[in-house]
Amino acid sequence: MYIVRPMKAGVVKEGAPGEHRVALVPDAVTRLRAKGIEVLVERGAGDGAWLPDAAYADAGATIVDADELYGDADVILTVTKPDPAQLRKGQAVIGLLAPLTDPSYAAALAAANVTAISLDGLPRTLSRAQPMDALSSQANVAGYKAAIVAAEAFGRFFPMLITAAGTARPARVLVLGAGVAGLQAIGTTRRLGAIVSGYDVRPASQGEVESLGATFIKLTSVADAAGEGGYARELTADERQAQQDELTGHIAKHDVVITTAQVPGRRPPLLVTEDAIKAMSPGSVIVDMGASALGGNVAGSAPGAVTVTGNWVTVIGAGQLAASVPTAASNAYSRNISALLEHLLSDGELAIDLTDEIQAGVVITYDGAIVHPGVLALTQEGAADVHGTSN
Repeated sequence: MYIVRPMKAGVVKEGAPGEHRVALVPDAVTRLRAKGIEVLVERGAGDGAWLPDAAYADAGATIVDADELYGDADVILTVTKPDPAQLRKGQAVIGLLAPLTDPSYAAALAAANVTAISLDGLPRTLSRAQPMDALSSQANVAGYKAAIVAAEAFGRFFPMLITAAGTARPARVLVLGAGVAGLQAIGTTRRLGAIVSGYDVRPASQGEVESLGATFIKLTSVADAAGEGGYARELTADERQAQQDELTGHIAKHDVVITTAQVPGRRPPLLVTEDAIKAMSPGSVIVDMGASALGGNVAGSAPGAVTVTGNWVTVIGAGQLAASVPTAASNAYSRNISALLEHLLSDGELAIDLTDEIQAGVVITYDGAIVHPGVLALTQEGAADVHGTSN
């Protein structure tokens, strides 16, 4: 007779600059323990989201130092990418690993024989995957925060106010991109009292924008650009130029612009050009949620940077807004990662099955190899570039 050790899931303390989220909240510890999973939590992991170690211990987790966590856990639960050097052979890691933007990281995990599972590869249009959809949950938080950031940076009121000192007209807000983040930004700016317009290259989004009380802007220069997985497709060079030219006239009429457009694994589309910024009134504000190391939706924006242009337009590169609302974001993310972990379990152990639609999207490396087709293609392209060859 022998005793099977329960699987151990380890919750790490995030180390990325400005990252205050945690992968698992205390309520989820109880849920996973009911599934027979032992939960280890790195000391101080929840501090950034105001979740003390005592709350995790009360829920049944074991509080440990980093060395013990990485040495003992079978599965590492994280928000951002852990250092591959901290992971050991045969271990699994689940998080937002961004393999399409950093395929070399996936290659490093494969070389270390680590099973990498990334929530940003989830097939978002699959109904049974919705409880695991971390991209949507975090975009929802970020869209809300983008509206708050814009209101704080704007030098006037968002709503119309009639006071003894006179009447303040409402701010005019334009949200570019009507995905989860854009719709939340529209809804929040509307609740703050602004007059809001929305634009998206997918015509089907018109009803969603209008259902929130905003006006949908139609461009005559761009045809239907709906893509796969709920995203917009990448526009051609001619379409991008036509879109930018037509958008410039609309942007100039607004006090605040919030941009949310992204294309998975590629540079975000440039929507607000230098000419568009120059056409805006002094005191206007632009919040670029697409700002990343690859570029952004706004000319000259950079992640975490606030720039005031020569004509007094404030450009805010806001690519990590969910991390600035850590408690709400962590609660939502915790539900997503718990649901995915439970989906991966069979008899208390991880059971990798690449014929499963969900696993085919999220499992990036397994058994010492990159198994995700999209990531594998990127690593092969990179190798071809290095050696000067092509397939």
